Amino acid sequence: MDLFPYPFRSGQRELVDFLREAAVAGRAAVVESGTGTGKTVSSLAASIDAAKSTGCKVIYLTRTKSQHRQVVTECARISEKVPLLCVPLQGRKASTCPMMADDPELSAGTPEELSKLCSEYKRKENGVSTCRYYENIENADMTAVIDYIRSSHPTQEEFNTYCEKRDLCPYELMKHALPEADVIVAPYPFVFMPAVLRHFIEWAGVPLSSMIAVVDEAHNLPDYLREVMTAEYGLNALALAEKEAREWGDPEVAEGFTVTDLTGVFRDIIVAAADEYLVEEDGLVPPYFLQDELMERLGMSSRTISAMQRALVDIGETVSESKKKRRKLPRTYIGSLGRFLQHWYSTDEGFYVRLVVGGDNTKLKVYCMDPREASWPLYEFHASIHMSGTLAPLEEYVTELGLEDAEARTFRSPFDPGNLMVEYVTDVSTKYDEMSDAENVGRIEQHTVDIVRCTERNAAVFFPSYKLMDSFIRDGVPERIGRDIFYEVRGMSQTDLMEAVEGFRSTPHGVLFAVTGGRISEGLDFPDKDLEVAVIIGIPYPRPTARHKAFTRYCEIVFGDGFEHASKIPAARKIRQAIGRLIRSEDDAGAAVILDRRASALDGIDAVAADDPCSDIARFFGGREQN
Repeated sequence: MDLFPYPFRSGQRELVDFLREAAVAGRAAVVESGTGTGKTVSSLAASIDAAKSTGCKVIYLTRTKSQHRQVVTECARISEKVPLLCVPLQGRKASTCPMMADDPELSAGTPEELSKLCSEYKRKENGVSTCRYYENIENADMTAVIDYIRSSHPTQEEFNTYCEKRDLCPYELMKHALPEADVIVAPYPFVFMPAVLRHFIEWAGVPLSSMIAVVDEAHNLPDYLREVMTAEYGLNALALAEKEAREWGDPEVAEGFTVTDLTGVFRDIIVAAADEYLVEEDGLVPPYFLQDELMERLGMSSRTISAMQRALVDIGETVSESKKKRRKLPRTYIGSLGRFLQHWYSTDEGFYVRLVVGGDNTKLKVYCMDPREASWPLYEFHASIHMSGTLAPLEEYVTELGLEDAEARTFRSPFDPGNLMVEYVTDVSTKYDEMSDAENVGRIEQHTVDIVRCTERNAAVFFPSYKLMDSFIRDGVPERIGRDIFYEVRGMSQTDLMEAVEGFRSTPHGVLFAVTGGRISEGLDFPDKDLEVAVIIGIPYPRPTARHKAFTRYCEIVFGDGFEHASKIPAARKIRQAIGRLIRSEDDAGAAVILDRRASALDGIDAVAADDPCSDIARFFGGREQN
């Protein structure tokens, strides 16, 4: 069955066939697929075809809303060839809940907290739920709902509007549609957070072994899984735990020993860890530091301390349940402290590193280095497809996730390589010790101004950090450029980000300041002439923190070359993602200039040294216009 909805470009048929065969056979397929290969539609066509022949569902895992919408759009095209029900499953948010949307307190709630609160709204009293939007679902015509989804292929936003007009809960209604779904589009947490996964399997009506998973932008998955298994607790949370304890009568966690007694000791331990081990941003603490400090300062055995941890969790559950019944956000800082201590005690020092982290909120942190700690659902699927334009080296990805049976392959872009010019300059570097050289920094700033000003084409400047971007702004670089500049700002909302991007796209000769590895450099398309020139400042090597040094040692053990796998490969991947914004179709053309001599040492960039990048850019675009 050929479900590919477009005329095949060079290599696309081979890609679809490769993915289909792996999915039917029940294997993992790991693919780096260049721009123009149609990663989304190719993986969908292959996985849906395989699912039809194996009796499976497809679950397509995404990180961003834009990726989510693209999957729905491509499913709509495929449905012209085969009947298809694509259900876009959204994460639980207060903003999409009719009962919670107007409560500002709830906007900060985590999906787990909102789920607990939602269960209280849904609880029936005298046979009637207090949430009319949930209650109305029991009387909803699911046949009509399914027909609407099948015929209209709504995005999350469109489905929310559909439900709003009918006083229906969009989250619960989507859950009701899952058993009928051929394709489920969902964020990562539905599979990789165990508490959510259990519910998801129940809603879907089939086990993971009856699903084919597609992981979009798979290069993000290892770091995401590390963060899933990472935990932290700091001074700010301690203050809130103490406030919570006083509100609840400061309950005992051991005989004659209360919550605030423990938090006081824990605060002293965090401060002591910072005094002894903190070096600039963070510092390693010994594996048994916390256990030893608690036993010494409390004069208690490890058994008693374990019992205190359980007591904290139990008290937290009581607090959470009480808040839930009062329709308050069921957050508990006492319970979080108990869970953090349990996590610290239970993690294997071979796969985790323990840190003290400085800043405005000094904290202890258990950082997971091995993504296999959370990747186990991938082994349960009938098959899995892992796609990205920047996944090389594929062997690293396979090893990191434990995909022992994976078939790995690279598919090159079908676009003319002559449409892209990539250069680097040799007279500057963003190496840490060279950034204190005013002349070096001045040359970087001047190169940036010159390259942006030498053409009237839309340009983006990608910085290795917000800190350096802020430095450029203070030095007056935007004024020297003299054009309308739009900014990716640290912590900006998705709405504000898209407003900045749309402003850039609609402004002739606009300039965009963004961060390499940020949401713009990895998640957005700039087709045609929306973006034609990219200035990439420096190599986005990770900061030499204690955490990164520990991760480098871990990579040395696993891969044999710590610097290569912990620093060079991630940096090259981020640069390739940024460069990839330039070419989104076969007619696009773009020029990228990397301002760092160290670009010559990065694999997969294929940049050439340039003495005069402005002249090279002029010749590049001038030659194309003549042709």
